[in-house]
Amino acid sequence: MDVVQRRKEDLLSLFRVVVGLLFVCHGLAKMFGAFGGKVVTFGTWPGWFAAVIELVGGMAVLLGVGTRIAALLCSGEMAFAYFTAHQEKALWPIQNGGELAAVYSWVFLLIAVLGPGSYTVAKLWQRRRSVTTTA
Repeated sequence: MDVVQRRKEDLLSLFRVVVGLLFVCHGLAKMFGAFGGKVVTFGTWPGWFAAVIELVGGMAVLLGVGTRIAALLCSGEMAFAYFTAHQEKALWPIQNGGELAAVYSWVFLLIAVLGPGSYTVAKLWQRRRSVTTTA
């Protein structure tokens, strides 16, 4: 258990990267038809805007740039999707097909609260900037 505690930030980074990558795939499927997805019409509400959030927000979470804000936005988008597209069909997520939206909403909220972990592009930029200013 001590190993897990010591590597918590590293595990959080890995978790963030995997979740971000999966979310980017959803955005790519909606925006460009990747992975056999169905392209949403430009500017349509809410599908196109959801695709933009999934693509851009997912990429920000994946890279660790503005992670907390991006994760909060992604969490809200998934909560909105759950309550507008799934909740009206049935009470429980298993009945209304909203398990993925519910899980993503809570996962992104967790990332927003816990932060990006130890490995982020933002930290690389900061480290690089501090090296160039001291040199």
